[in-house]
Amino acid sequence: MAVKNQVQLITYPDSLGGDLKTLNEVLLKYFSDIFKGGVHILPPFPSSGDRGFAPLTYFEIEPKFGSWEDIKKIGENFDVLLDLMVNHISRQSMFFQDFLKHGRSSKYSDLFITLDKIWSDGNPVQEDISKMFLRRTQPFSTFNISETGCEEKVWTTFGKQDPSEQIDLDINSDKVRDLLKEFLINFSKQNVKIVRLDAVGYVIKKLGTSCFFVEPEIYEFIDWITDLATSLGIELLPEVHAHYTTQFKLAKHGNWIYDFILPYMILDALINKSNEKLCQYLKVRPNKQFTMLDCHDGIPVKPDLDDLVKTDDARKLVDVCLERGSNLSLIYSSAHKNDDGFDVHQIRCSYYSVLNCDDDAYLSARAIQFFTPGIPQVYYVGLLAGKNDDEMVKATGEGREINRHNFTIEEIDEHVQKEVVQRLLKLIRFRNEYPAFNGEFRVLDSSENTIILSWKKYNKVCTLYVNLDDNKSVIEYVDNNGEIIKYTI
Repeated sequence: MAVKNQVQLITYPDSLGGDLKTLNEVLLKYFSDIFKGGVHILPPFPSSGDRGFAPLTYFEIEPKFGSWEDIKKIGENFDVLLDLMVNHISRQSMFFQDFLKHGRSSKYSDLFITLDKIWSDGNPVQEDISKMFLRRTQPFSTFNISETGCEEKVWTTFGKQDPSEQIDLDINSDKVRDLLKEFLINFSKQNVKIVRLDAVGYVIKKLGTSCFFVEPEIYEFIDWITDLATSLGIELLPEVHAHYTTQFKLAKHGNWIYDFILPYMILDALINKSNEKLCQYLKVRPNKQFTMLDCHDGIPVKPDLDDLVKTDDARKLVDVCLERGSNLSLIYSSAHKNDDGFDVHQIRCSYYSVLNCDDDAYLSARAIQFFTPGIPQVYYVGLLAGKNDDEMVKATGEGREINRHNFTIEEIDEHVQKEVVQRLLKLIRFRNEYPAFNGEFRVLDSSENTIILSWKKYNKVCTLYVNLDDNKSVIEYVDNNGEIIKYTI
């Protein structure tokens, strides 16, 4: 199947009404003609942490969210996109629980990376670890095996707790590949059309490297899993936060990639009233991308923007975001921080809030996103022009909760009626339906305070004009009668 060049929604299974059944009702009631590109449901599986990203299994749906029947029901009207965490699985999964009981004699022991698979004597070497792109202070956790009383150190890339809830899988193991194959076969049976490979950049562990996007081994794995998915009628979307050149290599390899650079560039243009960085970027980026402004994590900064923006400029933009209520996630590895200590990994906020809840600025940001080549995704908080959820950050101590508000049916109904949301829905309809978006894209020359983006296919032309001085946007397009229509967003 081909990915549809139309707008997609990103949502948690319980964020729009509380469960999957209600999500389907909300989609059909309010957005039946809006998300023609599909719906990305963030992990709806049983999970022990990280709001779904520490899955116990992919064969079941978390009962409080619903069932596979609910996923299939959504799939009757919208292509469904789900995540596969190819790098790790939950500590509470039956696979790792069996390992915790039996240790090396567990039939699942080869699924995991005991440290002797990395260092022959099983003892970690700090000099090697210092070269790695770390997501926690040490890339392993220590566990006690109940049958033997022995300690086992096992690779864990992610996880705030110690020991971690997210246990890395050994993708060099035939048993792991068999398991991934079973997961994808099940997805295919459930009519899942697109699968995001979450954290795929971390699957290769190799001494002397950063253990992140290790070439050429990463391509061997991606090719293997892509061939498998293609045979099952599934499109894959690798999720890789990396230096932009890494993303571009993956695109050159023929894969879909995420445009993690665009959210920052659009923010920079609107805050600094300059098109320079954004337009330069739009002229060189690959087209085969999924685009986004906001997501369940944050607006990427490092390493995605390294060498594309100056540290001083990034620091100033981050300071503006902090003034507007954002919080930050930081990089652990000293080797991957700037020499001057700049270590911002992501800016966490609602995109509406970081633009000062300025309706025109927000809609201009969306218009730029929709005119940028690629498959546009709209996060559910952004869809409803939601604001920073500071109360949830205080209640949970988790900075990412700032942009993870769960909307009740009453709140959805209230937000949908807001003028800014109605204007956004109209813009999405235009992006879904106007045929020129399947044609040729151009960035047109303009003064620094203006952005002009254009699409053309045969006699259909649409051009976006963004005035950065007042944040207002206009689309000029040729209608079916050949007349030029002006559409003020």
